[in-house]
Amino acid sequence: MKRYGMLILAGGVLALGLAPARAAPRVDSAALALCDRVAADPADPDKPAEVPGVAAVAPADVATALQYCKAAAGSTRRALYQLGRAYAASQQTPEAMAAYRKAADKGSTSAMVELGILLATGVGAERDPAQARALFERAADAGNPRGVINLVALADNGGPAIDPARARTLLLQAVQTNSAEAEFQLGLMMARGVGGPQDDVGARAMFEKAAAQNHVAALEWAGQFAQTGRGGPKDENAAKTYYERAAALGDANAKAALERLRCPWVLSDKRGGNAWGHLCF
Repeated sequence: MKRYGMLILAGGVLALGLAPARAAPRVDSAALALCDRVAADPADPDKPAEVPGVAAVAPADVATALQYCKAAAGSTRRALYQLGRAYAASQQTPEAMAAYRKAADKGSTSAMVELGILLATGVGAERDPAQARALFERAADAGNPRGVINLVALADNGGPAIDPARARTLLLQAVQTNSAEAEFQLGLMMARGVGGPQDDVGARAMFEKAAAQNHVAALEWAGQFAQTGRGGPKDENAAKTYYERAAALGDANAKAALERLRCPWVLSDKRGGNAWGHLCF
């Protein structure tokens, strides 16, 4: 958050004796309230706590969002970012990018992330991984966990590299916001010893925290750690529960792991050692 030296500014005005005091931009509270109601992002750090937000702008609310977020966009970067969400929901990608860029220029870290995603994927514009990384890095440095996650994901998918130690440090900061994806990514780095020492205990804790928020991949990894006793006590009952929850969310690997728990013994012929069945219980 930028801080403006009020005393310095006031002193400058008095010394010049020329510049009139600028009135603060008028906030259309009714327009902003309606914009928030239909287009606020639950993960936006700028969102007031009392505003619940919506995962995506509903098709039936697009017209309302466009009308009222436009009306409020001149007074707050949050509304400008939400205007971008409304444009994106109505498939007006160039307009969404323009709104995100303006909001990012005003310091909206959520707009930085969304604009970065569009540039990283080449949706609505030519792919620009370098600019995407710069946006993710700005958001990450400002403490937005989605900036950290996307910065790491971009590097993992052929984008500009990021120093693993720095990535781990940024993820350590991001997990303070209770981000399930940040917890999972940090768990992977700890489990693999990337960007720092291998830490199975810490990895297990991260997977379990993310699993508590129904992160599918974290549920599977938490099941593996519990089943094998990695990073803590072996607990097949807990492993089964994690796998069942991941399987219920559609994870094929978890379904296979459940089957292996149910049928752990492989039956094979004595000559060739070829498996022909499983012993189940």
